[in-house]
Amino acid sequence: MINKVKQKIMNGENVVGVFLGIYAPALIEMIGFAGYDFVVIDDEHGAFSHSEIENMIRAAELVDLVPIVRVSYDASSIQKALDRGAKGIQVPMVNNKEDAELVIRRAKFPPYGQRGAAFAIRAARFGKDGGEAYFKNTDENILISIHIETPEAVQNFREIMSVPGIDMAFIGSTDLSVNMGFKAEGAGHPDVQEAIHELFRIGKEEGYKIGTVAANSTGVIKGFESGACYIGITATSVISNALEQVINEPRKTKR
Repeated sequence: MINKVKQKIMNGENVVGVFLGIYAPALIEMIGFAGYDFVVIDDEHGAFSHSEIENMIRAAELVDLVPIVRVSYDASSIQKALDRGAKGIQVPMVNNKEDAELVIRRAKFPPYGQRGAAFAIRAARFGKDGGEAYFKNTDENILISIHIETPEAVQNFREIMSVPGIDMAFIGSTDLSVNMGFKAEGAGHPDVQEAIHELFRIGKEEGYKIGTVAANSTGVIKGFESGACYIGITATSVISNALEQVINEPRKTKR
């Protein structure tokens, strides 16, 4: 099956998705019905079992969303996500070329990587798919995105992106601001903005695909104008803000 999100960004198109860190298959269906391109099941910060991730992936497929998993730091997280049927991974805290090479080893089959092979898994339709065609199609269609979110990663950006098989860099602006020492000021600090601007500049110069996060539609537009092609918004923040807006106005009403 063709990964529509990977195909779009490789063709120069823009895509928008939603980060989701709570177990809510019905919410994933809503996201799909709303017309988003992908959902990122956030196993870095979310609290999921492997079976819950699989059910979330099923829900995404029902509504034609491309399921991406932001993996945890567990060594088997990439394998587990891909075996469950994820069509892409986002890997946090990739700081140098060696980290990026490790991602490829875990995500791709030999000879490109060292991903364990099995056919009795959901990704291979429980044995309906197999052989060379399955390995080839899987390696070609999985979207592999690494996070740039430390000063070291910014410094090593070109080396990281030179690793064959890395499809996209995702700028983790919040982590970047914390790791740069600006916990209070956040991503809006001038030094953080300068680092992000430099990443986008290099991305345009080298033709790298870049993703980032946004809080609202204005942020999505700004991200695309900066050079991103893949933007995710955080579902829980959007829902929380919407709930507050609904209740705040009635509270202002005098009896």
